[in-house]
Amino acid sequence: YVMLLTLSPYTPRFRDRVSPPGVMIRPYLNGFTIAFNVSQPNTWQPYVDSMHHFLAAYDDKVQEEKNIECVPGQYFIQGGYDSEEKKACQFKRSLLQNCSGIEDPTFGYSKGQPCILLKMNRIIGYRPGAGVPVSVDCKVQKGNESHLRSVDFYPGNGTFDLMYYPYYGKFTHVNYTSPLVAMHFTDVQKNYLVPIQCRLNGKGIINDQNSDRFLGRIIFTLSIGK
Repeated sequence: YVMLLTLSPYTPRFRDRVSPPGVMIRPYLNGFTIAFNVSQPNTWQPYVDSMHHFLAAYDDKVQEEKNIECVPGQYFIQGGYDSEEKKACQFKRSLLQNCSGIEDPTFGYSKGQPCILLKMNRIIGYRPGAGVPVSVDCKVQKGNESHLRSVDFYPGNGTFDLMYYPYYGKFTHVNYTSPLVAMHFTDVQKNYLVPIQCRLNGKGIINDQNSDRFLGRIIFTLSIGK
């Protein structure tokens, strides 16, 4: 009991062995295969609904009301006591441009050009990239590389801006919304199972451990029918 009294509810006591971040995708419905037929809306509508639900917290008005504008390109380090509430930087869904669901409410699924969102797992105090924004790339994980001919990344060139880090924990960083990178698969071979690997790239990032498919990378399959 005495030892428990020495623990902080805000930050872990030991953070010297925190692993580099894992990643996850949205939409995530039935595992890591995203399969649909463009001509059958009932096959892709669940993905669209999932995207809108997930991005509701990123609506521009919501972010403007709850969070502040920050200076891009530098970590947002906040001092004070661990118990003090921290401010969070705005991440508006409009930053995702063609994958925001604003101009195209179907996120490209109705055209056979699906958007998929990538987010890093939250790690208290972690500053990814050691001062340089972490970037994302995607390629065919195994098979014919020509099956993935074009991917667009938003925002920018597919980077996680430094201003969203470090994360201070759910008790004090209450309005924090994780930054996202949108991957717009604009030219994927139709009527094939295309396994895709998307990776984080940056200093301190580990993305090549076969024993962990989520550490610094994620593998999923696209199956787009006509």
